[in-house]
Amino acid sequence: MLWLMNAPGNRDQWLAQSDDALLAQCEVDTYRASGPGGQKRNKTSSAVRLRHRPSGLLVIAEESRSQHENKARALRRLRKVIALSIRVELPTEWTPPEVVAKYLTGAGRLEISTKNEDYPSLVAVILDVVSACKGHMRESAEQFGMTTSQLSRFIQRDGKLMDALNQIRRGAGLKVITCES
Repeated sequence: MLWLMNAPGNRDQWLAQSDDALLAQCEVDTYRASGPGGQKRNKTSSAVRLRHRPSGLLVIAEESRSQHENKARALRRLRKVIALSIRVELPTEWTPPEVVAKYLTGAGRLEISTKNEDYPSLVAVILDVVSACKGHMRESAEQFGMTTSQLSRFIQRDGKLMDALNQIRRGAGLKVITCES
């Protein structure tokens, strides 16, 4: 995975943009996907590849026989890859942004669907905090007002988020965290 620190442009701005505005920043390629799916899949250019010019990140979607569905899927993937890949340094006087407060329950749990449009922004904030805390989960959880186990459970629900966390931890010389069974 590509890790960019303070990439040119503004990650949070990219995540908040409309689909049309984000798509305008991308090179869009369509092509014929190979594999199962019948004649229509092999004869139409329904697969979509997006390259986000400002960050250089690349995503593809080719599951559907519909180019429209694949483009929407690729945009969702691009937002998540931006959130997982680009770290922003936290200001000295950091407080959790609104996106955290919106999904943090009174019991200290983050409750949000991975399909929610705010999910990539929340993931980005979590990884920024973990990165600022040099991969230490206890200190990271304290920044959000939650327990270490609550933060760990949230992260473990998403394999790509878990991979990004472990990349930060490896870079800090810490052991990787494995999923609890």
